[in-house]
Formats: sequence, structure tokens, C-alpha cells
Amino acid sequence: MPKWIPTPGSLALYVGRTKVRTRNVIVVAEARAGRMVVDAIGRKGVNVRLTVSRDSLREPQPDLFA
Repeated sequence: MPKWIPTPGSLALYVGRTKVRTRNVIVVAEARAGRMVVDAIGRKGVNVRLTVSRDSLREPQPDLFA
């Protein structure tokens, strides 16, 4: 099975160091050294822009919006 490569504009699942930090994000752009810029909803409900490792992004499951 080929590895999923996120592209700008795609929806992804960000898996942080703990399961508590797992969240849905939108990929904004590719950064340097295998990192991606993503938009997420912060703790206070405000959009935040983060730079995360490409390896921390997973393809969302088909039943995400079911």
C-alpha cells in the first residue's frame, strides 16, 4: 500500500505525541524539512496555524463525515 502524501487543501488527521492531541486539520502548504503548514481549531475555538511533521499526518477515514 503506497504511503499517503498530503497536498495543500486536503483534510488530514494530525496525530500528536498523545491521543489527546489528535485533531482534524487542513493542509495549507508544504514547509521545509518534511514539515507541513496546517490550519486547526485552537483551544479557545480560534483558528491557529501550525507547522507539523509530515509523518504526523494521516489520511482521514472514509466514515469521518458519516
